Amino acid sequence: MGEYYLVCSVEQVDINDLLLPKLPTPYAEALRDAVDFILARYEVWGVLVAGTIIAGTPDANSDLDMFVIHAKPQRQRVQKRFQGVATEIFVNPPATIRRYFAEEVTRPSTAHMLANGVVLLDRHPVVEELIAEARSWLATPPNLSETHLTMRRYSAADAFENAQDIALHDPANSSLILHQAVQGMIEYTFLAANRPLPRAKQMLAALAEFDPTLGDLARRYYDAETHSTRLVIANQIAARTIQATGFFEWETPVEEMPR
Repeated sequence: MGEYYLVCSVEQVDINDLLLPKLPTPYAEALRDAVDFILARYEVWGVLVAGTIIAGTPDANSDLDMFVIHAKPQRQRVQKRFQGVATEIFVNPPATIRRYFAEEVTRPSTAHMLANGVVLLDRHPVVEELIAEARSWLATPPNLSETHLTMRRYSAADAFENAQDIALHDPANSSLILHQAVQGMIEYTFLAANRPLPRAKQMLAALAEFDPTLGDLARRYYDAETHSTRLVIANQIAARTIQATGFFEWETPVEEMPR
């Protein structure tokens, strides 16, 4: 992705303001059309693009992730196709972006997009400020409280118990709940180690890198052909992660409520 070329099809944007990465067809045309759409609709301070297409590793259904920074106290999400390419456009003012940074401590998706995206247009100092803040947030561990971690641990254990309860008479619904339980166990593993949650497409690869044994168990669980096999492997995953398979005693701190 080392080659770049300048484009401009909107009069109010100087040709030197916009730098688009060179992409293969149809992504290049789609990106140009998406930028034209954004500039025609919004008074932007900054535009970034991210995702596997920009990284050069697209899948069959990969999309363009466009992030628009503007001054108006309004946010909008637009799902649109350009040249047949699915495109997600996130439009936000700086204050909202900073709120996302603070709210997404367990899975910093907004910070990841800004820290790793390609800047197409930078018209205001706040663009670089937000990118720097995004990188700082990515480097900051979640630092969840013990109460929060215990609640996540209990939620996964409770779901596993529910899945076991109905496994014989309703295996389909049991399977649905069991998947939720195992996902909770995997997520707990990262958060208990004070690590943010990986993106969904990288979850199992990141798990295998962090804990190869658990990563192998997770692969075997999701590859299993029968529900009974998944129940056995889920029990092994529970033993390695939340160390519980159902109800366990715990309590939250006393919380004073307003009168």
